[in-house]
Amino acid sequence: MTKETAIKLFESKQIRTTWSEAEEKWYFSVQDVVEVLSEAADIKDYIKKMKKRDSQLSANWGTICPLVEMEAADGRRRKIQAADVQGLLRIIQSIPSPKAEPFKQWLAKVGYERMQETLNPEQSIDRARDNWLKLGRSEKWIQQRMTGQETRNKLTDYWKESGVKEQNEFAALTNIIHQEWTGLTVKEHKTLKNLKSQNLRDHMSEAELIFTALAELSTRQIAESEQAKGFIPNAKASKKGGAVAKNARKELESKTGKSVITGENFLPPTKTKKKLKE
Repeated sequence: MTKETAIKLFESKQIRTTWSEAEEKWYFSVQDVVEVLSEAADIKDYIKKMKKRDSQLSANWGTICPLVEMEAADGRRRKIQAADVQGLLRIIQSIPSPKAEPFKQWLAKVGYERMQETLNPEQSIDRARDNWLKLGRSEKWIQQRMTGQETRNKLTDYWKESGVKEQNEFAALTNIIHQEWTGLTVKEHKTLKNLKSQNLRDHMSEAELIFTALAELSTRQIAESEQAKGFIPNAKASKKGGAVAKNARKELESKTGKSVITGENFLPPTKTKKKLKE
């Protein structure tokens, strides 16, 4: 997670965002925002009925909600419906919610924070730490999460420099590493934890974070030693790096009798959601 692609919190609810450097503005996942404001059981159905009620919104939906690349429910980066602040304010008009005004204030705060982060990049790190604390993470977990992210960034930097294409190839290599050391694809691991659009790493245990970091550190060092260039050589290095973490995981599990891979998550208690009245 970087300041360009980050999870923003509104009342401890996660909203996927991405920063457009070209346009110099935030884009927010429409589905996440509607879910937070409406508390509907079926978000797609709610949006469908909302557009039916508001013909003007429906007519301009494509302009208000362009497709922007973000992390999708399966953990891969895909183009999903997103809106900038102006677009969200228009959508909010069609959602009868007591959270509308607090959400508008939150949008303004997000914009202000971005300006502060531009002047002082360290603030984005501090803000990420504060967000995790609000979500109930321990200092120990946060430190491991941030260390793992640094390891991840060094690996993706190597991939960029070695000719690996971003988006699909990054996701494919990540999945190779993950499946090798866990025995599960990223999607299967998310399913085990009952996650949908949430970031898998934000719901890993301390041990899962450590072994993920070991797998990615090993992958980078192996790729560097083999001077891997392009997707196929890096895929081979990814499998080898994942195997290093897999062997370490099996060794630990044999000593403790406990599985490192867990279905535990940090999701809030399930609440009964409201349905949009016909």
